[in-house]
Amino acid sequence: MKLGGLMKLTLLDFPETVACTVFTSGCNFRCPFCHNASLVVPERMTEEDHLEEDEFFKFLSKRQGVLDGVCVSGGEPLMWPDARDFIARIKEMGFKVKLDTNGSYPDRLKEILDEGLLDYVAMDIKSAPESYGRACGLNETPIENVRRSIEILRNSGTPYEFRTTVVDELHGGSDEEVRMLFERVGRLIEGKEQRYFLQEFEDSGMVIGEGYHAMAKDKMLVALEAVRKFVPMAALRGE
Repeated sequence: MKLGGLMKLTLLDFPETVACTVFTSGCNFRCPFCHNASLVVPERMTEEDHLEEDEFFKFLSKRQGVLDGVCVSGGEPLMWPDARDFIARIKEMGFKVKLDTNGSYPDRLKEILDEGLLDYVAMDIKSAPESYGRACGLNETPIENVRRSIEILRNSGTPYEFRTTVVDELHGGSDEEVRMLFERVGRLIEGKEQRYFLQEFEDSGMVIGEGYHAMAKDKMLVALEAVRKFVPMAALRGE
């Protein structure tokens, strides 16, 4: 597992859990609004964007009884073939595990879920199906793998959420255009008890692309109203 960094304490990343967040390097997507360019784009990685596995597990051994969980984020953790073994080792130490994923590796996701190695999953929903490739920065859309991952999570029995980082240049337009796009997102993840969050884009200074902005609050509310037709529990992150 190639690791790119560690946040030693978070009260936000893992719901109701005192945790740390470990970041894996590399991603199969190139979302232009991604705020972790140093983890995703090889030429923007530095010596500081590296963490040895042994160093990480030494840290965890000293935090047993202090931390309750570990959030495994990225990059895309599941792009690494040894993701399952890495997560299993964390579980063996007595920690809960949350996984952040883009949903493009459904088989690996299912294997890890079936073994009971995950306590929570947060999966990104980049956009409506017909504009998924553009939002991911890819020529070919990964939407079929995303659909499979959605169904795997629905049937897993493991707590999970879907989330969309809303970017004006990718999700914006007139009120009607925003409404139509997020109705299609709602259909993709439809469910009365479904957890889904719209979260505001923030420019970290390490974004892959340039010229991206948060959507205005009134437009965010249009998006929320549209998606709630299919996902009544949808909410704006932080509200």
